[in-house]
Amino acid sequence: MKAAVLHQYGQELKIENVDLEEPRKGEVRVKMKAAGVCHSDQHVIDLTLPLPVPIILGHEGAGVVDAVGEGVTSVKVGDHVALNWVPSCTKCYYCRTGRPDMCDEAAKISAMGTMLDGTTRFSLNGRKVYQFPLTGTFSEYTVVPESSAIPIREDVPFEYAALVGCCVITGVGAVTNTAKVEPGSTVAVIGSGGVGFNVIQGASLAGAKQIIAIDILDDKLEKTKTFGATHTVNAKEKDPVREVQKLTDGLGVDYAFEVIGRPETMEQAYMMTRKTGQTIVVGVAKPNDKLSINAFSLPFQSKTITGSWLGQGNPAVDYPKLLDLNATGKLQLEPLVSKVYSLDQINVAFEDLKSGKNIRGVIRFE
Repeated sequence: MKAAVLHQYGQELKIENVDLEEPRKGEVRVKMKAAGVCHSDQHVIDLTLPLPVPIILGHEGAGVVDAVGEGVTSVKVGDHVALNWVPSCTKCYYCRTGRPDMCDEAAKISAMGTMLDGTTRFSLNGRKVYQFPLTGTFSEYTVVPESSAIPIREDVPFEYAALVGCCVITGVGAVTNTAKVEPGSTVAVIGSGGVGFNVIQGASLAGAKQIIAIDILDDKLEKTKTFGATHTVNAKEKDPVREVQKLTDGLGVDYAFEVIGRPETMEQAYMMTRKTGQTIVVGVAKPNDKLSINAFSLPFQSKTITGSWLGQGNPAVDYPKLLDLNATGKLQLEPLVSKVYSLDQINVAFEDLKSGKNIRGVIRFE
């Protein structure tokens, strides 16, 4: 079967004929139907997220259960599923206290690029091939733990369902779970990519009265209005901090979300947050990046700065809820898909991602 394999950091993916083992106990094989092309995959290529190579990337994905291993009870052959790349162990401190997104076991396994038992299911010419934490969606088939295959409703097109696994749950969850944005509040969102657009529509769902989208691309800024942005700022043309303050009568916003992953934009988000407001960092910075915040401002202005990983979500519960919101017209998925590619066009999809051309590019498997 075909898969897109990263052999060396900084290089293009290669379409290879790889081998895939049968699912073992507690595992599920999925015939992939669609996979989103996310900045987190690019982060592996450029070593922002260091994972072992050769590796099959891709973590936003949806497909159909093709086979199940011994003991699997939550899904059966033929079920539609969206994949979860942060499955919780249910036993560690964080899982037991309601924060499965911080699961210790998931974090450990994520750094290994293997299955839960530390072994791999993919191979190429007898050599093991790793997979983006417990998913590896840039492949015609993949094997995942049972907890990574979340059953979903069957009336949602796969290219839309795939996106709930990262950009939708991360963006909407940052608003509803991390910040708990209140109705009538003011919000700024730095970065109009797949996650940023979902922060915007999450803020709109929460009833924010003012949602300020900030980016450097006018076409993307215009599209943010479809998702609920009330104002836009081109940071290439104007100082975003000053513009946000002007739009909020000099106060700053109640909630500022950084969705790029750069220290300078994180600092801007903090600066445009009003006294006693919240700055929420969603973007993933490089491992050695440092953030500089004025120490005096922390007690003096009583702002809160926090991070949000996977929107503090619980995929088994949140995926179905998000798709139900889409079914009722309250959450938009279709406009997130800017372009559909074949697996053979994977490197074109990544070039379009880096250029900011798409909200989200999606690989569709025929």
